[in-house]
Amino acid sequence: MLKSKNRISKILQKLHSAQRKGLAWLIDPDKIACLKAFQDTFDWVAESDLDLIFVGGSQLGRDNFVEVVRKVKSISGDIPVVLFPGSSFQVDDQADGILFLSLLSGRNPEYLIGQQVQAAPRINQMDIEVLPTAYLLVNDQDQTSVQNVSQTTPLSNAAPDFVEATALAGKFLGMDYCYLEAGSGASIPVAQQVISQVKSAIDAPLIVGGGIDTVDKANRAFYAGADLIVVGNAIEKDPGFLAEVLACKSFRNASLNVN
Repeated sequence: MLKSKNRISKILQKLHSAQRKGLAWLIDPDKIACLKAFQDTFDWVAESDLDLIFVGGSQLGRDNFVEVVRKVKSISGDIPVVLFPGSSFQVDDQADGILFLSLLSGRNPEYLIGQQVQAAPRINQMDIEVLPTAYLLVNDQDQTSVQNVSQTTPLSNAAPDFVEATALAGKFLGMDYCYLEAGSGASIPVAQQVISQVKSAIDAPLIVGGGIDTVDKANRAFYAGADLIVVGNAIEKDPGFLAEVLACKSFRNASLNVN
């Protein structure tokens, strides 16, 4: 299938402008023990109304990134597959796009710009949509893998004004998207107040992930203003959760009278 130019950005902009609610499934290659079992479990996904599939993670213990991306492409149907890179090595031209992330919540230059410089020449040679994204880790309690790998301190849910200011800095630096992340497996997701303030301030597509492991938490993020929520760890523990949260998303969109 030929890649459609700017298709992913159009999806995100449509979610934002039409006040629809989107869902992305985050797949961590390190968490897939058997690609055949993975394919058999999720062969129904291509026919679902999932908006995007992200592939990547903070750590990469096995050299299977490209293999996983291509297996995900084989089951994704018309759903775009987007790289969610934890390092400059997590790049593959078979994906449809890449979140070009800068960890603005931290002050480690390696994740503000270092890894990005290493990856940029390779990405420039690829037929892949690049999505400039401000990445903000927001967490008060958990020691997540993002924090461990990046060696940065998260922003606090108790300081929504500072999170808002950081998101605005990303906007003024030219980043088209903002991603608020509690961290994989976080016990507490990004606070609704933080989501609401950031959404009001940036007037751009807002992605929220981390700690969304129940339908109630998904709805809270949606109601607070998230345009796209990202679910991953909960699906690793219970593959049926993907269908459950998709049903929640469908209900929310129906209630907004979106065609």
